[in-house]
Amino acid sequence: MTYDADLSFNYFGPTKVVFEVGAVNEIPIQINELGSKAVLITDQGLLETGLVDRIKKVIGSKLAGVFSDVPQDSGMEVVDAGTEYALSVGADVIVSLGGGSVIDTAKGMSILMKQGGSLVDFEGFQMLTEPQIPHVSVPTTAGTGSEVSMGAVILNREAGQKIILGEDHIIPRVAILDPTLTESLPPGLTASTGMDALTHSIEAFVATMKNPVSDALALWAMKTIAKYLPLAVKNGSDLVARGQMQVAAMVAGWAFSNGYLGAVHAMSHSLGAIKRVPHGTANALLLPHVMKFNLSEIPELTADIGHAMGFTSPAMSSAEAGEAAIAGIENMLVEVGLPRKLSEFGVTEDDIAKCSELAMSDGSIVCNPRMVMEPEEVAAIYQQAI
Repeated sequence: MTYDADLSFNYFGPTKVVFEVGAVNEIPIQINELGSKAVLITDQGLLETGLVDRIKKVIGSKLAGVFSDVPQDSGMEVVDAGTEYALSVGADVIVSLGGGSVIDTAKGMSILMKQGGSLVDFEGFQMLTEPQIPHVSVPTTAGTGSEVSMGAVILNREAGQKIILGEDHIIPRVAILDPTLTESLPPGLTASTGMDALTHSIEAFVATMKNPVSDALALWAMKTIAKYLPLAVKNGSDLVARGQMQVAAMVAGWAFSNGYLGAVHAMSHSLGAIKRVPHGTANALLLPHVMKFNLSEIPELTADIGHAMGFTSPAMSSAEAGEAAIAGIENMLVEVGLPRKLSEFGVTEDDIAKCSELAMSDGSIVCNPRMVMEPEEVAAIYQQAI
């Protein structure tokens, strides 16, 4: 890969990362450095596993309260309720414990706890001018990268679409990566979230805003995910595989937070808003089809993906290596046991038309390496996946 001599870019990765088995014991230390009392944001599923009780004991006297009403697709009304609760208990730090929906909810809360108003007032990119309420993120999945990224995706149920917040000032101050927190994740969710991380790294690597730093991060993440995701799916107690997937998801988060995303995410956001298809699974289903769409525009970059993931041989041309990269990812989907068709989620022809229109208004599509001009182009990709 080459870059023009006059290339200019910004890279920003301010999150402190604490990674080790038992890293959760660092949470009260980090709270103390950022404020005095923390509200713990989580979901009902984790509450039922006993994990929330474990973290409450770790936080101890630094805990102001727990807000656990975050659903799979968190909405603006959830952020509003969480904000009201956090302010009522006097919290000045947020600790998020969960997957992407929980972490994104906490990001939205960090804005409203300081700014007030509604999240629609801050929709878009770089609308804020100062740091928001400090946030310690404790991911329980290895996929979203939201623990280090500047993005948050929140459902606006009234409008029927997801809004995107892209703000340097909502990036979590600290990410706590503890492999024991993902140990009980079932194989299907391990696979779905892992493919989410892979999609982040691949889209960041080919996006029009890519840069040398995001490329280096993305390539390492791809290589690591190709090696360790099948192992983590096969044996959830493999803490080496679990830990490497956590780090890979985090690194991919840094990559896309600086290199941005593309059509896969624009299309999966729309599927999530209209049909509630889980985000990681939607990404996994769509990724090979979007890569085929982009291949003619970026054959060498697609070949680099195949090289990084071990799907190619030295004798292959760029075109052959690009095809091998796509085939290798399709084989990965089979290996980790993910669905292959959108029809399995009840997606219909009518849904495709609605999703295609919605995807065209999604900010992620702007950075796709092959320009997408019409909703019919998006519909044709959906058709291949249905």
